[in-house]
Amino acid sequence: MAILSGCQEGKHTPKLEEIRCPHCGEDMEVFIAMGGAADKTGRTTADETCDACGYVIPEGTPVTDLR
Repeated sequence: MAILSGCQEGKHTPKLEEIRCPHCGEDMEVFIAMGGAADKTGRTTADETCDACGYVIPEGTPVTDLR
């Protein structure tokens, strides 16, 4: 039996995803909500800043807009 078998918290753990900065094209990491409220799923969980150029992706941006 798995230790956290049936645990619902795993659904709320954000996923770290690497994307290309929409401004400069450098790689950057963003956290994407994987569960919870329907209006939050698939969106960034915080403001994310590109280390290369300083561009900010606002919290709540749909991941589909970043690909």
